[in-house]
Amino acid sequence: MKPIKISEAVVRRLPIYLRFLNELSLSGIQTVSSQDLGEKLDLNPAQIRKDLAYFGEFGRKGVGYNVDYLIEKIRQILKLDKTMNVALVGTGNLGRALCNYNMYIKDNMKIVAVFDADKGKAGTTINHLVVQPMSELSTSVRKLDISVGIITVPAGEAQNVADQFVAAGIRGILNFAPVVLKATAGVRIHNADFTAELLSLAYYMDENDEAEEGDGER
Repeated sequence: MKPIKISEAVVRRLPIYLRFLNELSLSGIQTVSSQDLGEKLDLNPAQIRKDLAYFGEFGRKGVGYNVDYLIEKIRQILKLDKTMNVALVGTGNLGRALCNYNMYIKDNMKIVAVFDADKGKAGTTINHLVVQPMSELSTSVRKLDISVGIITVPAGEAQNVADQFVAAGIRGILNFAPVVLKATAGVRIHNADFTAELLSLAYYMDENDEAEEGDGER
């Protein structure tokens, strides 16, 4: 049989489920229904059941899902049951914040190497990580078996960093620079564009204002 293609939207919802399930587990809650998940996450319970059903039958009708078991399964689906090392390039304010946040992440995806093109930053430390020059990127990626790269550099430098990541063997890139990057086939790029999110949010703020004005005319 031809394998089922899982949409990107489904994959992006799995970490949302996982985060909430972890909160339930920490609170000592052992079971949860799709209805409860839907209410807490503002999602359609049927959509949640459909998303999870792509990967197997994890719940029991009339009982719901065992929280710890579902956490284990989603972690396996997201490949978080395996260690995945991450490299970060760019030690400005955002890069430093991500490195410091690194110590709070409990999943097996960790920033293990940090790089910057500014030679004056080489040798400095951020959260026990020594900043390395870009000349060491390729060697460190292979030595530390790094498969994911994070880019937090200005837009004009981002493509060059992405090219170096790809040449070193990186297969996934999380890009915070406000620019569209290109990569060879087999390399996945996700963009975290703060500016675009703010601009789209502004559109909805105007929409809410218009709705309030319309209500006042009745």
